[in-house]
Amino acid sequence: MKKAIKILGLFMLVFFTALSFTSCSDDDDPANNDFFAGTYRGSISYKEGSNSISANDGSVFVTKIASGTKYNFAFSNNIPDLNGVEFQQTGDNTLVMVGSNTSTYIRIDNNELKILYTRDGKTWTANCTR
Repeated sequence: MKKAIKILGLFMLVFFTALSFTSCSDDDDPANNDFFAGTYRGSISYKEGSNSISANDGSVFVTKIASGTKYNFAFSNNIPDLNGVEFQQTGDNTLVMVGSNTSTYIRIDNNELKILYTRDGKTWTANCTR
């Protein structure tokens, strides 16, 4: 009986060791996960006509939505949110807004969020880190 328990114990050890190695994925890119979701802190601003809001100690809470390629940006300091912005992956761990150009872009990586976004006469900016 003791021999059977030792064999069973050894089998379980080998099984769980093999399972732990196979469950890890080397090609799991953070851009495919909720890696970029979270709070980024730094300078933020918003301008609409003569109304402007800015803060050097603001924050932006980034949320990935169900589509998998779109994100929402919730700003502090009563700045209106940006919702449903579509992204594409560039490089290994960076997301860039679809349709980015020199005057309108959003870029997210592991440690940094940069926003210069203009729509319907409104402008959002952010230069934040986490």
